[in-house]
Parts: sequence; C-alpha cells; structure tokens
Amino acid sequence: MRKALSALAFVAALAAGCSYAVNVGKPFNASAVKTILIGKTSQKDIQQIFGNPYMTGTKDGDPTWTYLDFRYPITGGGTSTASDLYIRFNSSGTVVSYSYNSGQ
Repeated sequence: MRKALSALAFVAALAAGCSYAVNVGKPFNASAVKTILIGKTSQKDIQQIFGNPYMTGTKDGDPTWTYLDFRYPITGGGTSTASDLYIRFNSSGTVVSYSYNSGQ
C-alpha cells in the first residue's frame, strides 16, 4: 500500500508541473582546480580545497580521488551539467596528475 501511495504522489507531482532532478556527487570548487600543482600539492591540500572525494581508488598502484557533480533534470526543463575531477597521487601523497572536465 505504501508503494502505491508513493507512486501516486509521484505521478501527482509530475502532473502538477514540479521539477525533479537526478544528482550524483556534490558541488566542488571548480575554480580552484587551477591551484593544483603537480609534484607540489598534497592530499591534505586537496582535501582542504575540495573536501572529501566522492570516490577513492587506485590506478597502477597510485591512490586516486574522484570528485563528481552531475545534475540531470528529469522534468520541468533545465539543462544537464556535469563536472568531474580525477586526481592521482604518488606514494608520498603528492599530486602526480589530474584531469578536470565540465560541460552541459
């Protein structure tokens, strides 16, 4: 019964013209990407600037941090936006490489 009521509420909201979006990740300070210096910026610096990463992992044995901010409107119009920042660190915790992408 609860699922049926939830589905009915969702349909009613759509019919009323409400806007819904799917969001993955969270906003991060994209303007600060230019402050990243390969061989100098540390993991601690990155965490202070961008906060906790959306995801962590490894690439070729090196720690990697991923920041995502994806926003996709489902109803009500609007523009999809996507930003991602991938940062790779060496064993000393210093940035080895990074990649930033954004667009609509």
